[in-house]
Amino acid sequence: MKRHLAWMVALAAALIVATATFAEPEKAASEKSEPQKVKVGLYVLSLGKLDVSSGTYTVDFYLQLDSDKPIPDSSFEFMNGLTNSLEKVEDTVTPEKAVAGEAQKFEKFYRIKATLNTPIDLRRFPFDRQQMLIVIEDKTRTMEEVVYEADDKASGLDPAIFFPGWDITGWTLQTPEHDYKVYDEKFSQLKYAIDIQRVRLNSFLKTFLPVIFLMLIVMASFILDPEKITTRLAAISSALVASAMFHISISGQIPAVGYLTFADKFMVLTYLLLLCSFFLSIRVFMLQGRNELEGAKKLNKLSEFLVLIGMPVLYLCLFLFC
Repeated sequence: MKRHLAWMVALAAALIVATATFAEPEKAASEKSEPQKVKVGLYVLSLGKLDVSSGTYTVDFYLQLDSDKPIPDSSFEFMNGLTNSLEKVEDTVTPEKAVAGEAQKFEKFYRIKATLNTPIDLRRFPFDRQQMLIVIEDKTRTMEEVVYEADDKASGLDPAIFFPGWDITGWTLQTPEHDYKVYDEKFSQLKYAIDIQRVRLNSFLKTFLPVIFLMLIVMASFILDPEKITTRLAAISSALVASAMFHISISGQIPAVGYLTFADKFMVLTYLLLLCSFFLSIRVFMLQGRNELEGAKKLNKLSEFLVLIGMPVLYLCLFLFC
């Protein structure tokens, strides 16, 4: 009986030891599967000129990283550019010595200057809107190891920033997933976007006002009597040449793109209107040469109505619907 009891005690002890042995790795694996959460704040101090031909710009900003676990030094990298300088301003642990039941907070604070790239969409040029992106990702650790969380309270845009030629309309901070399907890995990203748009009044005056004045001169020429048709033809021809030269000047402000910008559509409409005006005037001139004065007067009145009413309406539709 005593021998049986001893065997039972030994078996129970073995089971307890085995359970404890298997539980520890299971617990460690569970803890290992939890990724480190890093709160990220980004505060922009200044912006350099945006080069629309290459999509590059320079930026100076503070980057703040907070976590309840140690943060490796400079473990992040820029996915859309290169770092010009990186200065670690702070590297603190609060409290320095943790007591029982008290969690530590690890914080790193950097000042970074970088040259970055951003995608450029010029379809609405010269009224285009752009986004200046700052995209950060961990160098080696996937989402299984580290996850970025946006810290809106520690992020922002310095109100003293002056960006010539553009209006800054706001900023956003997001933490999307970057899926590398080729490698079957996912990385947590920090994406800070600054929304900008061109100064509308300035863009309108520089791009469209000269052409509008040319078209006003053409429209005024249709008020002349049919006998002055040669003067009208001269005005239309001059406006057509001037418009073509001005279009070349506008196109030189932006890189070559595979689509029509809003300015291109405006100039194409201008060419069509000038050509229609030119052919109508030529027809009136031909009728006069054949001494068909009555037909010339009727066509002149019709062309006057089409130009004085049709031109403003077509331009208005272009600005409202294109």
